[in-house]
Amino acid sequence: MATINVNVDEEVKKQAKEMLDCLGTNFTNVINMLLRQIILTESIPFEVKIPRLNAETLKAMEDAENGKGLSKGYTNLNEMWGDLEKED
Repeated sequence: MATINVNVDEEVKKQAKEMLDCLGTNFTNVINMLLRQIILTESIPFEVKIPRLNAETLKAMEDAENGKGLSKGYTNLNEMWGDLEKED
C-alpha cells in the first residue's frame, strides 16, 4: 500500500465527506475507484469543462444586474416584505 497526501479546501472536504457518508463509502474507497478508472480508461473518467450558460440564462442575469426582469434588489427589509405581501 502507498499513501497519497492531498491538500483540499476544508469546506470542500466537509461537504464531500457528508455525501460519501450518505453513500456508505469514504475517501479511500473513492480515490481507489478513481485511480482504477484512470488506468482502465486511460483518461480522466469524467468530463472536465467550464460550464457555459445558455443565452436565456445570460439574458436573465444581465436583466437582474440592470434592475430589469423578474428580479428586484432590496436594501430595506420592510420594503421587501411590503412587496411580498402585495403578491398575495
